[in-house]
Amino acid sequence: MSVIGLDIGNENCVVAVAKQRGIDVVLNEESKRETPTVVSFGEKQRFLGTAAAASATMNPKSTVSQVKRLIGRRFDDPEVQNDLRLFPFRASSAPDGGILIHVDYLGEIKTFTPTQILGMILSNLKQIAVKNLETTAVSDCVIGIPAYFTDLQRRAYLDAAAIAKLKPLRLMHESAAIALSYGIYKTDLPENRSINVVFVDIGHCDTQVSVAAFKKGQLLMLSHAFDRSLGGRDFDDVLYNYFAKKFKQEYKIDVSTSSRASLRLRAACEKLKKVLSANAEAPLNIECLMEEKDVRGFIKRDEFEKLSSHLLERVKAPCQRALDDANLSIDEIYSVEVVGSGSRIPAILKILGGFFRREPSRTLNASECIARGCALQCAMLSPTFRVREFQVQDSFPFSVALCWKGPASEADEGSVATQPNSVLFRKGNPIPSTKMLTFFRNGTFTLDAVYADTKDLPPRTPSLISTFIIGPFQASKLEKIKVKIRLNLYGIVTIESASLIDEEEVEVPVTESSNPGETEKNKDGEPSAGSNVDGAGNGHAVSPGSTTPAVNSAQREVVKKKRYRRTDLPVNELINGGLPQAELQKALDKEFELAHQDKIMEETKDKKNAVESYVYEMRNKLLDIYHRYATDSEREELSRKLQQTEDWLYEEGDDESKGVYTAKLEELKKIGDLIEQRYKEERARAQEANELMQCIHHYRNLAQSKDPKFEHIEPREIEKVIFECTKTEDWLKETMQQQDAMPKSSSPILRSVEIGKKIDVLDRYCKQILSTPKPKPIPKSGDANDPKQNAQSSDPMDIDDAQDPQNM
Repeated sequence: MSVIGLDIGNENCVVAVAKQRGIDVVLNEESKRETPTVVSFGEKQRFLGTAAAASATMNPKSTVSQVKRLIGRRFDDPEVQNDLRLFPFRASSAPDGGILIHVDYLGEIKTFTPTQILGMILSNLKQIAVKNLETTAVSDCVIGIPAYFTDLQRRAYLDAAAIAKLKPLRLMHESAAIALSYGIYKTDLPENRSINVVFVDIGHCDTQVSVAAFKKGQLLMLSHAFDRSLGGRDFDDVLYNYFAKKFKQEYKIDVSTSSRASLRLRAACEKLKKVLSANAEAPLNIECLMEEKDVRGFIKRDEFEKLSSHLLERVKAPCQRALDDANLSIDEIYSVEVVGSGSRIPAILKILGGFFRREPSRTLNASECIARGCALQCAMLSPTFRVREFQVQDSFPFSVALCWKGPASEADEGSVATQPNSVLFRKGNPIPSTKMLTFFRNGTFTLDAVYADTKDLPPRTPSLISTFIIGPFQASKLEKIKVKIRLNLYGIVTIESASLIDEEEVEVPVTESSNPGETEKNKDGEPSAGSNVDGAGNGHAVSPGSTTPAVNSAQREVVKKKRYRRTDLPVNELINGGLPQAELQKALDKEFELAHQDKIMEETKDKKNAVESYVYEMRNKLLDIYHRYATDSEREELSRKLQQTEDWLYEEGDDESKGVYTAKLEELKKIGDLIEQRYKEERARAQEANELMQCIHHYRNLAQSKDPKFEHIEPREIEKVIFECTKTEDWLKETMQQQDAMPKSSSPILRSVEIGKKIDVLDRYCKQILSTPKPKPIPKSGDANDPKQNAQSSDPMDIDDAQDPQNM
């Protein structure tokens, strides 16, 4: 069983796997460590990862990317609408207010949700892991998610994992995964005090800043802060708008009107941004961008920074919030670690250095640290691996409250729910965490989990998370109900259990003990029969000076005791905006159909490639090594069929089914295999003939040798060996001469199999004679080794001792 860590980036994904000797990042089919987070739908099949990214330019409207920005979001969200403006594919509002993506697939317009698209991406990553690990047992995983993900987004990730048949052990905040990658390998962590490290992750579409406290063997996340819409792609957009405006003026082309031209310009601007990170200026050249026009541009880094000034100003805000939430000053920070693709921009590093008054460090691999941290966490949670002991304590970035209707509750000691609307898990609460609440109800009731503060949530996100229905049950009076609420490893609030506590008083008969000053207890810890109890039945022993009349040992008293009985109550959860189980099953079935279609198309392409390869390979061999092994008519007929098949492949046979290609290949092989068998038979015949001659020489030499180990063999037997070798040699020479006299294009009269049988017969015959064992020597009279002589000279007392005592 293998465990993996998955970093689902907005642009690229990384898969890390835990092995016995550490964490490795696996390579995809193109031997790359990063796989594009892209799904493309063609006329016949899907394309995933690198193949999908390659087809994005040719098929932009049916290629879905950056799904991380859409999952678990509402269509009317202003941020979503701004993102959809950048995407070439079409999207619409779902009946529940979510997002539907429309693509052209199999000649029809198909509709998918972002959750389904993410499920396809996870399935592809799973297959990458399976191929690299050469195993089919890949299910346990830990998936990295942004800390700002809402409850609905986290549930959407779990649904996507279910579609991919993955079992997430945890949804880990990306900042916590980065901190784990940093801390677990750091050997100089102090034991008695904590060091505070700031992690700044500037990704493709967002910026996350977190503060973590490290001690030896311990990681504690102190705070999370973020900007959901500040990432590397926003700087790409600045360059895109600049050059789009410039090209419109200089070349009279409007790039925004062409999806293909827009994608090419955005890709060029992303490369340009990377060049500007290392150079003060950079050119931009694109051939045939639009209307068969080649475009050229040029920009300096200073000019780029001026154009991006409104973005650079936003870098400090999440840094300050992270420090404030952690209640730390800049002087209390030990180090600042920077990761993410957007962190390579020199202006951002300069701003961070000025804010924290120290040079940011780049200790970690900016692209792989999240996946590695997730794989480490998965190994810690899995029973399969033993990992260095390192405690990871993450924190929750939102405040969650609980609302209910009806009589006020009575909370247990240590509980926070003493008001009708109470904050249950405050911002910064540890993950996981559990609370136990006590309610008094006489029938079914509901509890609502809500966000206590919505300012950090995406726009138009409802405050209601989910509704829990406790029951059904009915009681004649108010009963005590204990509810166990948990913030689990996924960052999702759930009710683990609800129990009705039934309290009743029962009468327990007791008798006076022989020693009135002592109270005996039974095995259950209750006063036993014969104990002294007071008249109130509270279980306390009666003191010697009590006014209670004394009773003798024959008299009995009755004690009233409280007995508790626990009854589990059903809990039903209604998720606000969640995916129903029936819809999830439909998504699973749909993914199976798509995967089956992909498999059929891959097998069809393999068969088509096999036909094409056979045509070119057989044509070359027919002119070279197979030329002498085919008759003129066979060569002519096969050449004609090869040419016809080649023409057919590039015309009407370009898009056929797997069965058609299989039939074409079999038709060609009817002639080709016959010629190929003649070629292979001659090579095999020569090899077998050589082995037979070696066998003949070997046994003939042994028979003619004067080796003492063959002296005991009769001469006539030796002659048989020599005769058999000579006979076999004559047969071989005669049949080989007949075979050599025949044309190579004819059917052979001597096959390699026949020679192989001759080898077996000769080897078995000669070996049987030459391995005849030497006869045993006849012992002489009086020889000490003669068993009969030894038996006669034995001591008779030895024989008498062995006799049955009854016969003595």
